[in-house]
Amino acid sequence: MHIQPLPKSLRVDLATQTLDLLEAGVSLRRYPVSTGLAGAGEAWDSGCTPRGLHRVRLRIGAGCPVGTVFVGRRLTGEVYGPDLAARFPERDWILTRILWLTGLEPGRNRGGDQDTLRRFIYIHGCPDIEPMGVPRSHGCVRMRNADLIELFDQVANGTLVEIMDGAVTCQAGEGNLD
Repeated sequence: MHIQPLPKSLRVDLATQTLDLLEAGVSLRRYPVSTGLAGAGEAWDSGCTPRGLHRVRLRIGAGCPVGTVFVGRRLTGEVYGPDLAARFPERDWILTRILWLTGLEPGRNRGGDQDTLRRFIYIHGCPDIEPMGVPRSHGCVRMRNADLIELFDQVANGTLVEIMDGAVTCQAGEGNLD
């Protein structure tokens, strides 16, 4: 498959739980992330982080305050804080910005029961108290809010995202919505 890359691209390494912002293949910045607790995999409702080549389909939340809460990719009007967290301890928080991914490899992460876009797999912010560098999400790539804002402002719709398979393999999990 020939894909014309944009000047900048992203690489997520599941083994090291890092995301690199690349330009011409050279890392400009490395960020700690948290990917799927269930490991790597593409199956619907697996809770796994999909591997392979993707693109940023949509950038959501430009200009929103840090901690802006999203549900179903829509603003709720809430801003995350200790009081809100205490009132809704069961929520899996999607905060600040969303980079919604779409798979580029038919049969692997595009189409059928492996479709990254229809699985609602994002790169998104989370509460800053959540640990980075360890798998904890329901399949998405979580980042610290300040890191996500910095990254968001450097990538465009269509940015190539490679999610590299690490040593972690997928186990059946619960859901894929973060």
